[in-house]
Amino acid sequence: MKIIKRDGSIVEYNPEKIRIAIQKANNEVSKKEKATEEQIKEIITYIEDLNKQRILVEDIQDIIEEKLMSLGKYALAKKYITYRYTRALVRKANTTDQSIKELIEGESEYWNNENSNKNAKVVTTQRDYLAGITSTDITRRFLLPSDIVKAHDEGIIHFHDADYFAQNALHNCELINLEDMLQNGTIINGVMIEKPHRFLTAATIATQIILAVTSSSYGGATVSLTHLAPFVRSSYDRYYKKYKERGETEEKCKEYAMQDTKKEIADGVQTFNYQVNSMTNTNGQAPFLSVCMYLGETEEYKEELAMIIEEFLNQRILGFKNEKGVYITPAFPKLLYVLEKDNITEDSKYWYLTKLAAKCTAKRMVPDYISEKKMLEYKIDKNGNGNCYPCMGCRSFLTPYVDPKTNKPKYYGRFNQGVVTINLVDVALSSGKNKEKFWEIFEDRLELCHRALQLRHERLSKAVSDVAPILWQHGALARLPKGASIHDLLHGGYSTISLGYAGLYECVKYMTGHSHTDNGEGKEFGLEVMQKLNDKCKEWKAVEDIDYSVYGTPIESTTYKFAKCLQNRFGKIEGITDKGYITNSYHVPVFEEIDAFTKLKLESEFQRLSPGGAISYVETPNLQNNLDVVIELIKFIYDNIMYAELNTKSDYCQKCGYDGEILIDDNLEWYCPNCGNRDHATLNVARRTCGYIGSNFWNKGRTQEIKERVLHIDNKDDE
Repeated sequence: MKIIKRDGSIVEYNPEKIRIAIQKANNEVSKKEKATEEQIKEIITYIEDLNKQRILVEDIQDIIEEKLMSLGKYALAKKYITYRYTRALVRKANTTDQSIKELIEGESEYWNNENSNKNAKVVTTQRDYLAGITSTDITRRFLLPSDIVKAHDEGIIHFHDADYFAQNALHNCELINLEDMLQNGTIINGVMIEKPHRFLTAATIATQIILAVTSSSYGGATVSLTHLAPFVRSSYDRYYKKYKERGETEEKCKEYAMQDTKKEIADGVQTFNYQVNSMTNTNGQAPFLSVCMYLGETEEYKEELAMIIEEFLNQRILGFKNEKGVYITPAFPKLLYVLEKDNITEDSKYWYLTKLAAKCTAKRMVPDYISEKKMLEYKIDKNGNGNCYPCMGCRSFLTPYVDPKTNKPKYYGRFNQGVVTINLVDVALSSGKNKEKFWEIFEDRLELCHRALQLRHERLSKAVSDVAPILWQHGALARLPKGASIHDLLHGGYSTISLGYAGLYECVKYMTGHSHTDNGEGKEFGLEVMQKLNDKCKEWKAVEDIDYSVYGTPIESTTYKFAKCLQNRFGKIEGITDKGYITNSYHVPVFEEIDAFTKLKLESEFQRLSPGGAISYVETPNLQNNLDVVIELIKFIYDNIMYAELNTKSDYCQKCGYDGEILIDDNLEWYCPNCGNRDHATLNVARRTCGYIGSNFWNKGRTQEIKERVLHIDNKDDE
């Protein structure tokens, strides 16, 4: 018999625990009121004779109370009830000690693998996690209703980032308005930072802004290289003036000024990369940063922007040195390359940048690709114009927005309020394949998510600009006066709030018997589910003037949690709950054989119904010697899907120097196939897990998902 504990975990039945609990109550009553050994055994036998496969611990306690009463042991029953109540109070009063102990002693599998970009052994990360444990405890006991906590614990929904929720001033992710801060100056830690006059200074200030901003939020951030481009011209003008004053010819002035400018760009980009990867923000990690490369954002400084993009790509191809001095693939900054008419064909002016991007992707897994063509189709603002802009950090996209003051589109300086995710697999399994019941449960679960999202919104609405001056007063997100509420920025479309979803594949498979990739019944049902998610967000927005949007959640550790919760609730169902993970968002399951082009085309239909953000990918072998395939995929992305990436492998064993693929054995342990090394500390492994690159390993569920990935390109031309 299995016992289901209050936290949802399952343990083996142990009759001795019943005996001990009754004996503790026995010790507090008179001899006449005590239960005899025979009576205790009778109660235990009664429970065992129920022949339950699983039973709640609360049900066992109810039975004990009833049996004691039926035996006439009223005083004993009263003491047992008091004991039970006291134990419940103790549990409720202190839920953090064990988690903190496990974190500090390095014994917690959850905290050691919670985030593949955080090392839980490092004191700065531990400090963040310690605060997170406390925040989660406060959130669960005081800030969230019990039904939402219960639904979260049972994997029915996921209330994201509870470890940051106790503070009412933290939002999720943003597009940093670097242009405003560099052009108009900013203030960091009370120090005025004036407009820089050269590229190197601007690049350095940008990293300081990034550190300050990401320390005041908990999600990803994105900056645009377009905002650095004007300072390249400033540097060039300074160098030109210097050589002009020396009496050089016009030709030589331009030649020498360009040489010096390119050297400064190289130095500035290197400084930017070093800073971003060596700095640690208050979240205990390097800033979770994406860098946008979009030539279409500027006409005036397009040449300067192209020079910066070229240098970023060249330096990423080289990679960053690890502690052994070997160049490896870094996790950040993530690079976002926008495909557009000026760089997508061989005869376009900036085709050389796209070829360089392809080379970089083949070696270092970035950049990811945004199709200007598809974004302009999808992101239509109230003026009827299409818009192209980057995601915030990993995959979260803002909704189209027109500034009422200027009647022009605005994206930089906007942000996301937070995420709550619905587990679609649980909805399906709870319905027992009954479609009518499915939609009833679906509605109930969405309303649960809605209430949880409202709580996120309401908590953030209490913040004033003073809590994070870099964000709200000094240009990153706004220029509000001191003491001003940020409330207005949470309405009217300035910011978004995300209804996440996970497990569309398993949901559809269970309900229809088909994958959502079948171009038939499965696909139709999958698209219907997605459309209803969007309809619900539209309904909420109309009432509350808050931009709810559907979000393809990048569940990292949660994929394992959801899988385990589903197994606890429904057992192991072949093809549905028999793995340690569920499928991210709308993705084709990792084990399903499908070619890259078919996958991208099919997923594009579902991505369009994830306006709050989503990313598609194709799994590839090493394509460094087959760049034609990479180019072909890039062109296909431009014509067919808004946002996609290529997943390659980029590993290194510090013990033997092997730079091929580090493998996973049947026990889900990583090892070097060359020397057998299994020490995580001396294995550099980089894998995409949720749209971004992870490099600190993963929990068992995500590791199983990585192991089971099939290739979508066979690379026969490379053999």
